[in-house]
Amino acid sequence: MSTLHSKWKRNRKGEKNGKGLRHFSMKVCEKVQRKGTTSYNEVADELVAEFSAADNHILPNESAYDQKNIRRRVYDALNVLMAMNIISKEKKEIKWIGLPTNSAQECQNLEVERQRRLERIKQKQSQLQELILQQIAFKNLVQRNRQAEQQANRPPPPNSVIHLPFIIVNTSKKTVIDCSISNDKFEYLFNFDNTFEIHDDIEVLKRMGMAYGLESGSCSPEDLKMARSLVPKALEPYVTEMAQGSLGGVFVTSSVSTSNGTRLSASDLINGADGMLATSSSGSQYNENDEED
Repeated sequence: MSTLHSKWKRNRKGEKNGKGLRHFSMKVCEKVQRKGTTSYNEVADELVAEFSAADNHILPNESAYDQKNIRRRVYDALNVLMAMNIISKEKKEIKWIGLPTNSAQECQNLEVERQRRLERIKQKQSQLQELILQQIAFKNLVQRNRQAEQQANRPPPPNSVIHLPFIIVNTSKKTVIDCSISNDKFEYLFNFDNTFEIHDDIEVLKRMGMAYGLESGSCSPEDLKMARSLVPKALEPYVTEMAQGSLGGVFVTSSVSTSNGTRLSASDLINGADGMLATSSSGSQYNENDEED
């Protein structure tokens, strides 16, 4: 009778452990996935608390054994998850990697990631192109202003100077414009009752030819040579590609056309330009006589 009872207890315990192991593995996996980053002690403590609350009828000596058993199972489950590359462990820190996927799903995910990175590269190319155009335009402006000062042997009259940064608003003479400026002069609100265009300083400099036609891919060999001389040597190949229209294939314009009220901040007006590029003996300026709009 005693032997039969012991055998029955062992069989029951084996079934309980088998079911418990699967259950614990799922529990551990869910907790690590939900937390993202955790530790063995954190997962084990939470599971001990959860199962202790569910089995509050267990005697104290049995409870101590169950807690030890729970922690051992958590440890085993974590090792299995690491072997399957579902989680990673560095010192005491455990991080969620992800459930394994089939080859088709993995291929699809890689293609999505590839497209995302290609789009990011395209955006970076456009940003690089615009920054190169800004540097060339500003340096060309500095040279032009310096030559004008040397020829006139004097700085330009104060009323002919427009300091950077600036914007030009173009609209019909009949348009009614309401302009509000914040107290700190950081925000400007324009309300127009008709269509209008806004051009920033770099767009104006492009129209003045300060970018040597690189923005439209119409740069002559002579102008290309001048443009290359205004950028660091490492950027010269990019200037050549821009002249050939092969850098990103996108030409950026800074003009804005709209018919609604537009709010502009000072950072919008600066448009990422480096002020040091626009420094000359008398400061960089745009002569109102050069305006073509």
